[in-house]
Formats: sequence, C-alpha cells, structure tokens
Amino acid sequence: MIFVSCFNAFVSSISKLRGRNHLIRLNSTQKDESLINLLNKTFKMPKPTPHTVALKKQRLKLKEKSLKYNPGIVNLQVLGSGAHGAPRCLYVFTDQSRYLFNCGEGTQRLAHEHKMKLSKLEHIFVTHTSWENIGGLPGVSLTIQDVGVPQITLHGPPGTDLVFSGTRRFVVLRHLAVQMASCERDTVFEDNILSVRYVPLYSTAGRAWHNTPLSDKSPDRTTPDDSTDDDTDYYAYWHKGPRSRSNSPTNTGSPGKSKKRRHLSPDNRNNPRNLPPPGSISMAYICRLQDRPGTLDLKACVSRGVPPGPLLARLKAGEDIQLPDGTIVMSKDVKSPDEPGPVFIVVECPNEEFLESLTQEELFKRHQSETQRVEDAASLVVHFTPASVMTHPSYRKWMSLFPPSTQHLVLNDSNTCLGSVAVHRIQHKLRLLSEDMFPLLADHYEGSQNGSMSKHSEENDLDKLKESFAILPGQTLSTIHLRPQKILDWSPKLQMMPQAWRQETLSVEGFPDELAALRQQLATLPEDGEYPHVVFLGTGSCIPSKTRNTSGILVNLSESTSMIMDCGEATYGQLVRMYGCRTGNVLEGLRAIYVSHLHADHHIGLVALLRALPRSGRPVYLMAPKQIRTWLTTYHRHIQPVMHGVKLVPNDQLLYNNATLDSDVEAGLLDALGLAQVRTCTVTHCPNAFGFAITHRDGWKITYSGDTMPCDELVKLGKDSHLLIHEATMEDDLESEAKIKMHSTTSQAIEVGRRMGAKFTLLTHFSQRYAKVPVFSESFTPDVGIAFDNMKVRFCDIPKLPKMYNAMKLMFAEHYEEMEQKAMKRQLTLEREQRAKGLVN
Repeated sequence: MIFVSCFNAFVSSISKLRGRNHLIRLNSTQKDESLINLLNKTFKMPKPTPHTVALKKQRLKLKEKSLKYNPGIVNLQVLGSGAHGAPRCLYVFTDQSRYLFNCGEGTQRLAHEHKMKLSKLEHIFVTHTSWENIGGLPGVSLTIQDVGVPQITLHGPPGTDLVFSGTRRFVVLRHLAVQMASCERDTVFEDNILSVRYVPLYSTAGRAWHNTPLSDKSPDRTTPDDSTDDDTDYYAYWHKGPRSRSNSPTNTGSPGKSKKRRHLSPDNRNNPRNLPPPGSISMAYICRLQDRPGTLDLKACVSRGVPPGPLLARLKAGEDIQLPDGTIVMSKDVKSPDEPGPVFIVVECPNEEFLESLTQEELFKRHQSETQRVEDAASLVVHFTPASVMTHPSYRKWMSLFPPSTQHLVLNDSNTCLGSVAVHRIQHKLRLLSEDMFPLLADHYEGSQNGSMSKHSEENDLDKLKESFAILPGQTLSTIHLRPQKILDWSPKLQMMPQAWRQETLSVEGFPDELAALRQQLATLPEDGEYPHVVFLGTGSCIPSKTRNTSGILVNLSESTSMIMDCGEATYGQLVRMYGCRTGNVLEGLRAIYVSHLHADHHIGLVALLRALPRSGRPVYLMAPKQIRTWLTTYHRHIQPVMHGVKLVPNDQLLYNNATLDSDVEAGLLDALGLAQVRTCTVTHCPNAFGFAITHRDGWKITYSGDTMPCDELVKLGKDSHLLIHEATMEDDLESEAKIKMHSTTSQAIEVGRRMGAKFTLLTHFSQRYAKVPVFSESFTPDVGIAFDNMKVRFCDIPKLPKMYNAMKLMFAEHYEEMEQKAMKRQLTLEREQRAKGLVN
C-alpha cells in the first residue's frame, strides 16, 4: 500500500507538469524523457502540443524581416495607472514589437481585457524593484511563454531578476529564457525602433555601495541560503547604519586607486553578496525613437538619371551613389531630411533619499531647457514617482528645468483609475438579482474615479503642480501618439454605463418575468445575521480573466475580525475594488491568511497583501505549506521586507488526524480568530496541497477544498459543515481532463458535499472557459450554489442562490448557449470515435 501511495503521488506530480503552474521541474535528460513516455503510454496522457515551438519559429522569421524597416506607428499607452489596487504599467506599442515600462501585479488581467496583446513583447524596463513594478512579472512571463515568445529581456536595477529566482519552484519557464541586461550608466540599449540610455539613481545607501571598491562590496558575513530557517535578515543588514566593510580579507584596494564598478554576470547575478542594498537603486531611462528616414523624391531621381533598382534603396538609406556614367548623385538632393525621433524620459524617485542623485544627474540636462538642440528636448517625462515625492520642492525644481513644451505623465498613487470596465458590467447585471449579494463596487463613478484609498483622494496634491506644468494623470487606455504624428488622446476610454448594462439584460426575452418571480421568492426569506459572511475576491482558475480573477476568498468572521483563504494575483486590488477607502479597515481586522498550495494562482498575490498590512503589533498568522518560506524569505531579504509581524504556521502541523502545532501558537491563532478549531487535511492535487476547515465558537463550520480531485480525506475533515466551498474547475463531460489536471468536475464537487453531510455546497475556481457561468447539470440541487467575483454571501443568503439559476441562464443566455454547443460537439466527436473503434453501434 505504501508503494502504491508513493507511486500515485509521483504520477500526480508528473501529471501536474501538464498544467501551467507547478512545483517541480524535471531535467530534460534521456532518462526523464523515457519515463514520461512510459507514463503517457500507461495512463494515456495527452502528448504536449508542439505549438510553442512552431510559434517561436514563426516569430523569429517575422522579427528578422521587421529589422529592415522603421516602424510607422509608435504609441505610448497607459495600461496601469498606479492607483491603489491597480498596477503601474506603461505599454509601448509599435507595429513591429512591444515594450513594457514596469509590470505591476494585475498587468496581465488588464492586458487581456483591453486586448493589448503581449505576443510581441520582448523587453520589460523596470524602474525600481518594488512589488508595484515587478509583481506582474511571473504571470506575464507565463502568459507570453504560452504564446511562443522565446526570450524576454529585463532591464532594471541589479537584482531585478531575483523575482524569478524566488519563484522558480512554482513558476516554471521551460520555453522562455529570461535574460537580465547589464544596465550600466552611459550604456545604451538599441534596436531598430528606439534607443534607451540607462540612468541609475541612488539612495544614500546605494551611493555608499556604488562608491565602494569592488573588493569591499561583499558583506563581512555570509548570507545563508534561503531554504534554511536562519533568521538572518539581509535587508536589515544593509540598513543597520554606518558599518565598516574594509576588513574583508579580499580587500586589496588602496587609497587613490580608481574604484571599480561591479558587473553582474550570469554566474553571480543571483548571489546576494554581490548585489547593492535592496531598493537602493532606481533606474531611469532616456528613450529616443530612431530617426524616421526621409522620403525619396522619385521625380528628382529620374531627372538625375537614376535607374530603377538597388540604387534607389541606397539613396533612401542616405548613401550617395555614382551612376554608370560617373555622375555623383547626393542623397540629400533627392531625399527629404530624416525626421528626428522624439525623446521621452521614464523616471521614478522612490523616496526623498533619491532626490540628490536625481537633481545632480548630468544626463538629464541634455534634454532640459539648456539643451542646444531643439530635437533633444524631452517631449514627455513619465513619472512613476510617488505623489508625496513629486510635491517636494527639489523635485518640483527638477521638473521646472524642462521646457514648457514638455508633457508630464503621472503614473502613481495620486491616480484613481483601476482600469477595468468588465467587472462593473457583470456586477451591475448581477445586482438585478440581489443588491445585497452583489454590492456596488467602490470605484463605480464615471471613469472609475472613486477607487483610491489614498490620502490624496479628496484633495490631490498634484493640483498645485498642474498650475506650473502640463500634467497628464494616468488613466487606462490614454494614449500618446509619437509617430506618425505627436497627438495626445486623453479622452476617457473607460465609460461606466450602468443603465445601459441593466437595460441590456432586461431586454432579454423572458428575463423580466423570471426576475419578478425571483424577487417574489426572495422576499419570503429571512434577512438576519450579518456575520459570518464570505466575500469572493477571485473565482477563476489558472489565469485571471476580465470577469473572474484567480483564487481569493475573504471570510469576515465578525465586524472586527477576518481572514483570507488563498491569495491569487491582484487579490489586494480586488479588496480595493470592493471596499475602496474602507480597505484599511478590512486590513486592520485581518488576523490570518490561509494558502492551500503553492501554485501561483493561489498565492502570488500574497506579497502585495503583506505589504499593505498595518503595523499594529498584532501577529498575522500565515497558514501555508512550509515550502512557501523559500519564496517569502527570498523576497523579504533581497527585495523588500514583508514578513514583519507575520507568523508562519505550516499546514502539515494542523492535520485533523495528527495536529502537531505548538499549543501556545494554536491558542494564539484560535483566540485571534475567535474560533474553536482550525484543521487541515492533505488533498489529491499536487505535493503539499491541503484542504481547510474552521469551526467557530458559536458552532458553525466552513470547509474549503483548495484545488483537488474528489478526496476522502476532505470528506472526513469537513464532516457536517454548514458551508463547503469546493473547486469545480471542469464541467461534467470533461472528467478525463479534470483527472489529468487533478481537479474536480461540478458533479464530483457536489457529491463530495453530499458525502460529508454539508448543509450547502458553494462552487468556485471555474475554468476560464466559463467566463460568466458554468454549465448547470442535474446535480445542481437546492443545496448547491455558484460563486462570482465580488459576491458577498451571508448564511441567510445561502438559500437564495439556487433560486437564481433560471434567471442566470437567461441573463447569460448567449454565453450559456455557446457552452452547450461546445459540449454537444465534444459528445458527437466522442461518439464518432467510439463507433470507429466498434465500441458502440
């Protein structure tokens, strides 16, 4: 039995490699290939599709061809405004390739909604290694890997790529190479579209590191490996204040010698002893579009006797030519002058410590008012700098050095646009069913102008700057056209149209009558008991879509106490969208976070959430697989501190049949949450995946499956639950696919609830193919409901959910019919295959 269990677990791990996110990676050796082939044959697993390789070849051919031409279209588009809860991201679009400046958490979701395809993305420029700038890198990298991008180059401060080192166990990039550019001062990245000059800016600690000889740059104690339990804090080490580092045994420097600047090679790039103090360098970028070649005057060429053919191409390229008769034809005589490429600057001054470096940087002066060439003056400065720093007198003075014609685009916490319309559209439709269960979102005003919880939301500190400078506040989809003409397109693109959305649904045939019947039924149900209630922040699987974010569930246990179960990408942004300026109150009451397993769609949003927690002095309990320590410690030590006040409770110490958690720690956990018991069990999904159950002192019990196939252990854990929240990734006729990916179908999830005696089963974690509603089946009984993003469910609301099914089918009729047609096609295909094999008549 032990051998069978181990072998099944191993097969499960191999199967999981078919998924998008996973915990382990096989080496591509002949032995591994043979083993995978054997498993595929034995268990009839589908072979990996070769689409990625084909896409790579196609991309390389197109890129080779495009290098010969100068792009005719170059636009700067705001993707993420930098508002609280929104990513910071500037999208550079050309008709040949794409670039990103910063990639905050939630970038891929906005890109998907607004159809900003990432398939041509090859370069990402990061200004500062804060989560606001790099939190979206893991998700975006997985997405572009799926569409065949062969390589992505990161540009930024040293250590930017540590995010990939830390996430390598759960973000596996088998088909995407991540290269870190060496961004030394005065060096230039250049391609056929633009040139980018790197301008490092230093904090006080960063300047001290920069001025330290290479031989002294290693700390005088070794930083431990991240996999250990050592509490050594690399971040704190660099910020302890003045400390002599001249006692290094390798120090051979002497006064008067020039100080070498360290170059990050691939071999030592991830060694923390060779990196600057975390967060001490910010990278600014001076960008210039390549000059646009002038047009060739064919009449002038003909008058000078230039024959058709390659000579014309040489003249267009700027070469002078000699005709067969010896006549010299000058390019400038038959071609209009080249059009100089405009200059734009991207800058972030993270805090006041960087102001001195910013204001003293000579490279900027070449593009300010004192420049001697008009075409060198910056036409645009993009500010990722926080509002509190932008209003500092030194920063204002630096801005004043640019000519009056310079525009200033602001992407920071002073903005309020969260960037999505789709979430409001579906929420307003669902509000027709119940305004209590589908509350109005906090950023519901025109243009999404009420989502900020910033102290600047009532009085924007940048208003004073607007009196002196041409300030452009960041709003998603706002565009600056740099070529072919310089045009600002700042008209609002995100229009909130609640009346039109509601009318769209009310015009569906049969829906008004069904809605009237529903409201009559709901009016007879009681409306008592605010707590506990569950708020679904994300109900989709794998990757976020415009209507379903990845897993995240807020459980409000009382008015002042809450916990979160799983924390997919942009969970914090979903909190801001739900609660707006009240988000701080929610975080004040957050006592615990539970992570079911280490797939990225269940915990990559954890860093943003931990960073937002108030320093209240009370611990926040993090119940998670113990292996999460590696990622969080790497981030905490080498990028930004996030673990202050966080107490890790390994899930395997809370097992219902073998709890080993220290009694004092457990007592503190239960007291913080007001619970009688917290327990876990292992589930059938991937290594170190757990189910979870909480029992309140008042007697009610909630069980959460995480990701799993139907699991006997979960049935035992959740016995007699008042509410089971269970994943239902696939519809019933995709049972074989669900088995391969170690997930449950809807009917399987409902059966688990029946077996454990749960009073109600609420389904979540739907495949993104079910963008709006899953396929209903006969197993949907009065004790079953489905979850939506931004849905609030009290215990008294539970009986309402099944009564909404018919109205939902009509509300999303077009989507539902499409899913039914796909299901019918799959069934016909299966029957044809079975007839061909003689299995059916």
